[in-house]
Amino acid sequence: MAKGVSIKFKSYKDTVPKLLSLIKLDKELKKYDKIILKPSLRNEKSRNTDVTFVESVLQYCLEHKNSGAQVFIAEGSDGTNTMDLFDKRGFRELSERYSIGLIDLNTAEVEQIQDGEFLKFEKIMYPKILLNAFVISLPVLSEDQDTEITASLSNMLGAFPADYYQGIFSKNKNKIRKWPIKFAIHDLLKCKMPEFSVIDASEQGAILAGIPIDMDKQAAKLLGKDWKSVSYLRLLDESFSQNEEGKVESIKQ
Repeated sequence: MAKGVSIKFKSYKDTVPKLLSLIKLDKELKKYDKIILKPSLRNEKSRNTDVTFVESVLQYCLEHKNSGAQVFIAEGSDGTNTMDLFDKRGFRELSERYSIGLIDLNTAEVEQIQDGEFLKFEKIMYPKILLNAFVISLPVLSEDQDTEITASLSNMLGAFPADYYQGIFSKNKNKIRKWPIKFAIHDLLKCKMPEFSVIDASEQGAILAGIPIDMDKQAAKLLGKDWKSVSYLRLLDESFSQNEEGKVESIKQ
């Protein structure tokens, strides 16, 4: 599978399946028995992933998965009840229409992970459901005050379960912000890197799909940024030993 592909946005219905076929995601999906779509639904005020975009990816996964595979949508909102946000943004109706499960990562069963390559955390309580699944990060590209950009890997902050990381007097996941947020992203991804990402950059005229760290570098460019100026991307690039920048094919259609 190629590192990444970017094509011009026309509509979710037309662009998403075309893009995923170009990168041959269909062949990759068949290797897994569990597929998890991870939209960005951080809170009610943040830029949230469009349910129509997620539906286009979901349809492709259902069509091309192996016959015994399960598909879920999972998120762990920050300071907001995840299931309430699923309802308000149309994900409950989507899950019922396609008979798939919704998972609240804030309350999911966890596994304690310790890793000598963590930079700040001694241990991380990580949702078990994500560990043995093909995880597809589905952010909507935007600038963000907290993480600088919202893209594939910053979107995975939702995997920190609020049951363990919210503050004593707050519903927000304050414990992941004891240090600059780039360290929380880094240490979380040492537990598990999402296998794939599809970035909704329709406002910038494109949809991107491929290996998450390479997609985030390309996404930064769409926002007019040098990816090396984005703190979490620079740290991840150094730590995960990405020796060559991913080549992303841009196809005008």
